[in-house]
Amino acid sequence: MAAMAALVLMSGPQMASSAQPAPQTGKASFYKHGNRTASGERFAAGDYTAAHRTLPFGTRVLVTNVDTGMSVIVRINDRGPHVRGRIIDISYGAAKYLGITGDGVANVKIVPLVKTAEVAATAAAPANPAGAAIGTAPAPAETAAAQDTGQVFSLR
Repeated sequence: MAAMAALVLMSGPQMASSAQPAPQTGKASFYKHGNRTASGERFAAGDYTAAHRTLPFGTRVLVTNVDTGMSVIVRINDRGPHVRGRIIDISYGAAKYLGITGDGVANVKIVPLVKTAEVAATAAAPANPAGAAIGTAPAPAETAAAQDTGQVFSLR
């Protein structure tokens, strides 16, 4: 027990956890029926929205179909998916654009996006504010500016 405590003390400063959620890769599915979302909004199948278990409501997420390279930005407004092994449920409108309505499930990469003002505030922050751990990693290269949902991209 003492050796474990000494190991923790000798490990030096710990990196501060980043407020920016990490990208995820896994399975996505879609849904096109529903009344209200967990955020209280009325569900609209044609909107570019999504359900995620932990991301805050309002978070914009770049969803990329890894098989086709097609991407779209969706806004988190619901909780789910409720099926084991899936990382996100997207609305029918987003799924149609990504080409997953036929199979119903696709391999995707999701990257939570940061608004331009948040990126600028992070860049303007002091290098080592009081209490911050030394050696904190910079924001990931995939941090992007998100203005509106429904933006579409092709990464190929």
